[in-house]
Amino acid sequence: MTTAAYHPVSYSRTTLTELMIPSYANFGGKIHGGILLSLMDKVAYACAAKHAGNYCVTVSVDGVHFLQPVEVGELVSLKASVNYVGNTSLMVGIRVFAENVKTRQVKHTNTSYFTMVAKGEGEQPTQVPGLILENREDARRFLEAIKRRELARRYQTEFSTTKSILQVEEELHLLRTERCHIAF
Repeated sequence: MTTAAYHPVSYSRTTLTELMIPSYANFGGKIHGGILLSLMDKVAYACAAKHAGNYCVTVSVDGVHFLQPVEVGELVSLKASVNYVGNTSLMVGIRVFAENVKTRQVKHTNTSYFTMVAKGEGEQPTQVPGLILENREDARRFLEAIKRRELARRYQTEFSTTKSILQVEEELHLLRTERCHIAF
């Protein structure tokens, strides 16, 4: 059941798999976080653009936590799906797995959320198709995305207020237990 105005989550679900090669490694022999972020951005774009039918740009990234290191020689698979759509924006959830091809051990290394905006004529934001939630899991992810957006808005508001009223002289006592030295 796909209409021009709606696509099911499965329509744009995308998996990207790439071999981790030595040039991707840092001095410790682990894959650079920046390499993984670049791959996440790539799969988020592919998923969002397929759903939107337009060019999409990354607006924000939420929840990048490197849970386990990725090794040279492992296959990294990034599984992306549209979890939420607004008017011109989409939230793409991405789960990252690394597989050791010799041992067949698979480990979950990241889960992240990319907010993308579709661009139309003249690089202006353009409306995206709605989302058909095909099962309870799709509905749960959509609802979680709504909650994530609400929390992000509240955090931004509270942090902006805190920054604007912060009095350094009155808060210096908080630094006594931190690993810093005040040199002024």
